[in-house]
Amino acid sequence: QVQLVESGGGSVQPGGSLRLSCVASGFTSGYTGLAWFRRAPGKEREGVSCLEFTDDSTYYGDSAKGRFTISKGADKNVVYLQMNDLNIEDTAVYYCASNLSPLPCQVVMGTGGHLGMDIWGKGTQVTVSS
Repeated sequence: QVQLVESGGGSVQPGGSLRLSCVASGFTSGYTGLAWFRRAPGKEREGVSCLEFTDDSTYYGDSAKGRFTISKGADKNVVYLQMNDLNIEDTAVYYCASNLSPLPCQVVMGTGGHLGMDIWGKGTQVTVSS
């Protein structure tokens, strides 16, 4: 069973920080990248960040630039999303997803995860409120 499991969500005040984790298991071969997406109430799913395992390139959605950081853990099957200076608009369910076939992060982000993402986690809720 190939699986992605997110954790680290919760409730935080504006300006606070959270670190999300995505743990991959059951892969028989390496995956080429991993991305974080989110879906806020009443909004379409959007790309938050993407990491290409081929060269460790990182990409961020406009709302995440300068505040969020995606990184690999010491365990190569773990990817983190450090979120700083959170605001109310960051409230959403956050998902991690992976592509098993080569797919540039530029495409992953540009399509909002609707193309080529093979495995999805169940999501973790992030709520930012005062």
